[in-house]
Amino acid sequence: SQISSLRIKDKPEENGDKQRDTDLINTSLLNKLIRNNLVNTTNQVEVLQKDPNSPLYSVKSFEELRLKPQLLQGVYAMGFNRPSKIQETALPMMLAEPPQNLIAQSQSGTGKTAAFVLAMLSHVDPNNHFPQCLCVSPTYELALQTGKVIEQMGKYYPEVKLVYAIRGQKLQRGTKLQEQIVIGTPGTMLDWCGKFKFIDPKKIRVFVLDEADVMIATQGHQDQSIRIQRMLPKNCQMLLFSATFEESVWNFAQRIVPDPNIIKLKREEETLDTIKQYYVLCNCKEEKFQALCNIYGAITIAQAMIFCHTRKTAGWLAGELSREGHQVALLSGEMQVEQRAAVIERFRDGKEKVLVTTNVCARGIDVEQVSVVINFDLPVDKDGNPDNETYLHRIGRTGRFGKRGLAINMVDSKMSMNILNRIQEHFSKKIERLDTDDLDEIEKIAG
Repeated sequence: SQISSLRIKDKPEENGDKQRDTDLINTSLLNKLIRNNLVNTTNQVEVLQKDPNSPLYSVKSFEELRLKPQLLQGVYAMGFNRPSKIQETALPMMLAEPPQNLIAQSQSGTGKTAAFVLAMLSHVDPNNHFPQCLCVSPTYELALQTGKVIEQMGKYYPEVKLVYAIRGQKLQRGTKLQEQIVIGTPGTMLDWCGKFKFIDPKKIRVFVLDEADVMIATQGHQDQSIRIQRMLPKNCQMLLFSATFEESVWNFAQRIVPDPNIIKLKREEETLDTIKQYYVLCNCKEEKFQALCNIYGAITIAQAMIFCHTRKTAGWLAGELSREGHQVALLSGEMQVEQRAAVIERFRDGKEKVLVTTNVCARGIDVEQVSVVINFDLPVDKDGNPDNETYLHRIGRTGRFGKRGLAINMVDSKMSMNILNRIQEHFSKKIERLDTDDLDEIEKIAG
């Protein structure tokens, strides 16, 4: 694989922020590696238009977009039969004349990469041999994944060429790029537009900033992206995508994208509605393991994910379960991203029924068959307070795609009971006690 290894090393506590940023980047790449189809989301799309009087168009088929035939052929060859939820609304805006700017929130697997790739390929004039579209990604590995989508979608449009602006890509001084689409990381892209003048920024028609939340987690990237944007012409189309819309991302997006249309995928409020939540009372780690073994017999009819607080606990638990003769996969932070992708593929294919992991895996990884999530350790932040967002991300692995799910929380102290109560209050959802000796009840719930 061309993808170089990204390792997550063990870091001291003070490097927690840097660690979380690395996790964010790795998770984003992991999602691209394991994504082989679109998430079938039923979530509502909320649209805020810069001109509320403009009619709102959405499409139900790719033919309605009047694409170039060779692009339509590329779309179908990729297995897209009809536009995804976000594509239905975003594509008419992105392909409109004159071009419209867009800020869009969408999680991995909603088809946003294919959407902005289609926009870039549509706006390119293949007769002009100079860069016309820039796409900035947080890392080389993520840029490479976008490049693969361009190659697949542009398969029948060979006149359009692509180049990567990434560290180590050496060009001779005085080079003027001939390729119409440039994908790269902010630092190299800024150098190519400014210092080396390989790219004439005044000729750029489309500027895409992908994974903005990951981008601004990386030192310097925010500033570099803003400096690139300032070199571009006023009529350049700005497209920004982010999985989250925290305040920092929102402020950044508004600096980069003037007069935007905004698309949000309404998401989190519906996550817990299809999930039954329980807790199990224990006194120590070993008791939790015993309770888990009791539950295990009843839940292996489905696939389960078990979350631990530390890698040490995850490793211990996976070892104990294996010794009991269970088929268990372990997903751990020190693995290379490709190794993690391989573990998830095996789990998704049902080769292992249970995946033991830390928070590395809590975000955005959709395995449709997961119907049970077990919190061996409850999620807490570095100050020991309940981490409600992580709880939602963890148990949100189940109950997806409109199916019913089951979440079981292991409680082994007064402190963890207090955390569970606070989680319960936060979500205003009752978490009932489960007696792990009552296997019939567990089977009924898991079934």
